[in-house]
Amino acid sequence: MSRCLTAAIALFISVGCSSPPPDDPLLDLEPCRLTGGSGLRSVAAECGFLEVPENPQDPDGRTIGLKVARIAAIAPRFPDSAFTVLAGGPGQASTEFYADYAAAFAAIQRHHDILLIDQRGTGGSNALDCEFDLNSGLELSVELARQVAAQCLAALDGDPRYYTTSVAVTDLDRVRAALGYDRLNIYGASYGTRVALHYLRRYPAHTRSVVLDGVIAADQLVGPDIAVDAQAALDAIFARCAADTACAARFGNPAESFAALRQRLLQQPIDLSIPHPLTGAPEAVSLNHDALAGAVRLLSYAPATAALLPLLLDQAQQADNPQPLAAQALMTIASVADALNEGMHNAVVCTEDVPYFSVSAAHRNALADTYLGEMLIDTLAAVCDVWPAGLIDDDFHTPVVSDKPVLLLSGTVDPVTPPRNAERAAATLSDSLHIVAEGHGHGVIAVNCVPGIVADFVSRASVSGLDTTCLSSVSPDPFFLEFTGPGP
Repeated sequence: MSRCLTAAIALFISVGCSSPPPDDPLLDLEPCRLTGGSGLRSVAAECGFLEVPENPQDPDGRTIGLKVARIAAIAPRFPDSAFTVLAGGPGQASTEFYADYAAAFAAIQRHHDILLIDQRGTGGSNALDCEFDLNSGLELSVELARQVAAQCLAALDGDPRYYTTSVAVTDLDRVRAALGYDRLNIYGASYGTRVALHYLRRYPAHTRSVVLDGVIAADQLVGPDIAVDAQAALDAIFARCAADTACAARFGNPAESFAALRQRLLQQPIDLSIPHPLTGAPEAVSLNHDALAGAVRLLSYAPATAALLPLLLDQAQQADNPQPLAAQALMTIASVADALNEGMHNAVVCTEDVPYFSVSAAHRNALADTYLGEMLIDTLAAVCDVWPAGLIDDDFHTPVVSDKPVLLLSGTVDPVTPPRNAERAAATLSDSLHIVAEGHGHGVIAVNCVPGIVADFVSRASVSGLDTTCLSSVSPDPFFLEFTGPGP
């Protein structure tokens, strides 16, 4: 099992550790290429490393290198500021994320330098990654999560207590200063929105604008509500199929197929042999109820994979052909696992989220009514049973109050950061605007006209007069009626 476990559940020392960074020498950058997590895309850049203390409270102790990359503006208009991209996960490298989504930021790069820092513990910044065989990649259990976390912790090259958000924002400001930028325009995706908000809290004078895509409010924990939100997103996907003449005619009621398949797998898992998504070699997997739940959750993240769900569930239940569902699930889980650095992921959630869980009996009853049930929070708790909590600022979980311009982005069927999260964050952001992409899921930066809206916002550094009328034409991908594609 493996790294896939973190993907399937992917998503104290309380001190003030976000002190102003000391003066750093200028950072030397050399030509390089950044490759996306998919390995299919790359972009030219300048790269270098900035040495920083691993423990911010021990500046003379061990140091680690932060990987830094810059893509110069084509026609610079804002030499004193840069646009920086903060990846999600937690555990994804920003350089890889940017390479995969560079097209969505092309309009911004015309006039703004792009500044990328692999957050400590990811990518080229002393990655806290754990390599395990991907055997039984769909397997998931609380005890297995605990065992894998213990093995991962023992294998790390680094102290995970110092790989948290409170330390990372100080790193980001060190890099800003080292490269001579006065202010940053910050884009954060998913967990990256948490980092962006905390940077805004700590360094408002060095923040020009903020874009939050798939929002986690500062006073919000990740974990307790995921099962409820995932159920709501899946219900919306099924309701859209039921309201679509072609989808309803082809699949009837996909919610019923899903419920029947869940009951079937509760009684007896299905053992399969499918080609491994990375190697192509035959792999034996067991498709059980929890594996189904984890797979459906990840497949519901994006419209492209959500459009496959009615077909995959129909094939598995009605046609007794679960191979396509298992293969798609394994491919999706393996892709997410490959992008995440498990040690950094655990360092964050075991410091900033799980220790603050307070799940009432009533909430557990609500979780029991979802397809994920209590599996996710119990698995996270098991991981953090063996994982040390790290550095966290005293005010970390308080709302961020700011008058800086902030643009918040959501998808209506996001299974992990629904639109209400953005509304919660926006309540204390006086110069903010929240826009929502209809029928879309987690992360909407590449959807339709959203890149243009974001580029306009960053250029203006203002939400005033921002034209978002193009969003009225945004719609989700049509459902696949066969594996050859959607209907006519």
